Amino acid sequence: MPIHDSILDTLGNTPLVRLRRFHPEGAAIAAKIESFNPGSSVKDRIGLALIEAGEKDGRLRPGGTVVEPTSGNTGVALAMAAAIRGYKLVCTAPDKIPKEKVSLLRAFGAEVITCPTNVAADDPRSYYKVAERIRDERGAYLPYQYYNPANPEAHYRTTGPEIWEQTEGKITHWVAGVGTGGTIGGAARYLKEKIRVVGIDTVGSVYTYYKEHGTLPPAEQIHQYLIDGIGEDFLPSTVWWDTIDEIVPVDDRSAYRAVFELARKEAIFVGSSSGAAAAGARLVAARAPAGALIVTLFPDSGERYLSKHNPDWLREKGLLEEGMF
Repeated sequence: MPIHDSILDTLGNTPLVRLRRFHPEGAAIAAKIESFNPGSSVKDRIGLALIEAGEKDGRLRPGGTVVEPTSGNTGVALAMAAAIRGYKLVCTAPDKIPKEKVSLLRAFGAEVITCPTNVAADDPRSYYKVAERIRDERGAYLPYQYYNPANPEAHYRTTGPEIWEQTEGKITHWVAGVGTGGTIGGAARYLKEKIRVVGIDTVGSVYTYYKEHGTLPPAEQIHQYLIDGIGEDFLPSTVWWDTIDEIVPVDDRSAYRAVFELARKEAIFVGSSSGAAAAGARLVAARAPAGALIVTLFPDSGERYLSKHNPDWLREKGLLEEGMF
């Protein structure tokens, strides 16, 4: 085993695990476990790519500052890359993110500014607009994962080829959550010619309606949800719609139920976006031919959400069910 020059050299090549107990009959489901990355999430794949894109086009110079709106994992990936490359990092984050992620970002040296979740994306108080203001005031580099093609391109170069090799080309369905759209679209463009691609959305997000109607949903259909990391109330340009065949919505209850089912049946402890992906993949598997191979992706570990994955929080949100604890 070689000695790596930095921790960033260890990212990728994460394991693919068959979910035999979570879905024992019919089409097979396998999950790519991204918590094996050095920063414990799928966003490690884009952190360095976003930094390098800024260096290449001259927007990020030695000793500079990076600012990014993030629900946590992209911030951690950027924080690691910034630490190695010698940059300052400011993360603007929605106030619903778990305290574990805030503490982790600060441990890596990032400045964290929390912003209200229940405001529109174009509201000056939103974590998107606060990041833009910091960019303008401090002359910082704003990678903007929601609009930066380096995001999906990183998955085209790494995630897609890994899945193809690990399945020996036998994958028939690629099922993944849609947040910025980078993971699903980048991998899908590599895999697309021979598979069906299904995006997993949250109830209250815009993606399901947009895929079906080609326009944003009425305002009353856009609302808050508890699942972290997927769904949006606007349309990022990093969603490559031409690669996605279908969007399936998953509600909070189904996602959190799947989180604990995976922990008890597969010994895989994940976050709520992974729970949504698993629940959605099982819906796809239920209607797929028996010989199909559905591949999904678990973005991170449940250890980043322990302040939510506990009886008190679940009871407060009306999600606690018998058998969870």
